[in-house]
Amino acid sequence: MSNWTTESENEYLQLAKAYDLTAIAAIYDHFEAKIYSYIYHRVGNQSVAQDLTSQVFLRVLESIQIDRAWETSFTGWLYRIAHNLVIDHYRRRGRTTQVSLDDMSELRSKSESPEHAAERALAAERLRAAINLLTEEQAQVVTLRFLEGMSILEVAGIMDKTEGAIKALQYRAVSSLRRIMEPQA
Repeated sequence: MSNWTTESENEYLQLAKAYDLTAIAAIYDHFEAKIYSYIYHRVGNQSVAQDLTSQVFLRVLESIQIDRAWETSFTGWLYRIAHNLVIDHYRRRGRTTQVSLDDMSELRSKSESPEHAAERALAAERLRAAINLLTEEQAQVVTLRFLEGMSILEVAGIMDKTEGAIKALQYRAVSSLRRIMEPQA
């Protein structure tokens, strides 16, 4: 559906509760790329991001009839599921990330030299490593605000916090990132 609205979202969600395949497909089509992007920015690995994205939508199907949290904000509920899966992933594997060769080739544009692509991948990995040194909440704010391009209001809804709390988290996160990323003198 090209004109996704709150009303159409609510209609799809009600149909999805009854396991209507068309509604489930529409919800998946609308949100999959956004959820994948969020997870990829947090884990830095294409196959892990694909697996976790699949798990998000599996959890939605498993709990859409019993969990009422989505009735307040479906988008917020989706991102909370994704965030919790990312946290679980890091608990199982530790907070290190690796960029696979497949991911590097996918990230490189056709006009970009391999050297430039490698430099860009290293810079992205350095940023990802710095983000991983932040608190979970700070890392989530940075990812949603700067990597996903969401507004403070949207992030507040997803994280179930006030706009002021998000602004404070963002300020602390950016300050911490600046300290972490500064070249050591």
